[in-house]
Amino acid sequence: MKAWRPPAVALELLSLPLLLLLWQGLSMVIVHRLFPSPVVVGVQLWEFATTGRLFEDLGKTMFRAGTAFVAAMLIGTALGIAFGRIRWVDRLFSGWLLVGLNLPAIVVAIVLYIWLGLTEFALILAVTVNKVPLVVATIREGVRSFSADYDELGAVFRMAPLRRLRLIVLPQLAPFILTAARTGLSLIWKIVLVFEVLGSDGGIGYRVSIMFQFFNIAGILAYTASFILVVLAFEYGILRPLERRVLRWRPVQP
Repeated sequence: MKAWRPPAVALELLSLPLLLLLWQGLSMVIVHRLFPSPVVVGVQLWEFATTGRLFEDLGKTMFRAGTAFVAAMLIGTALGIAFGRIRWVDRLFSGWLLVGLNLPAIVVAIVLYIWLGLTEFALILAVTVNKVPLVVATIREGVRSFSADYDELGAVFRMAPLRRLRLIVLPQLAPFILTAARTGLSLIWKIVLVFEVLGSDGGIGYRVSIMFQFFNIAGILAYTASFILVVLAFEYGILRPLERRVLRWRPVQP
């Protein structure tokens, strides 16, 4: 007799309400202005959206994060395939990759700000430089896991390079690309906010740094919640459907 398991969809639907419920309960126990309840944060978020500069700041941060995300994914995927396919490239530049993976993001930002000034280009470049090594490492491991049988099949049928890329390489690489996209998205927006605090003319991080000076915790959490809502919309509206589509050829796990 199989043990009863709650439906996966029901668990996902309960996840965020459970978090909000826990937050509300803690705010009732820790009654303090520096620990606002989700209701207070929600009201603050509504005020920012209707009378403040929330959408302007959110748009700036999204543009910076989105541009850096696309650039890092394109560059990192191309380099990751090269690292995984060409052995001498991997051996020659593996040290560079290790340095890139462990280089503090704040150092990259400060150096580029000194070299290029407090410009939009410097911020986006700094975020991209910090993200590319992670994408390269993820894609490289994906390429290394490729089945040799599929390569032999492509050689036997004399597939053209583009056809081999579409039918053999990309289907095997898709899970690793999605993993790199998820980790990259979670990393990039955090880095963007830190860099906006260091120096920018607007954005979520810039506004949060101002609220920090006045200990406006409700405002900080409201601005943070606005971007989290965007990330959740991207995850459930784009990444999840895309994942189901590109991985539909894989057997379903029980």
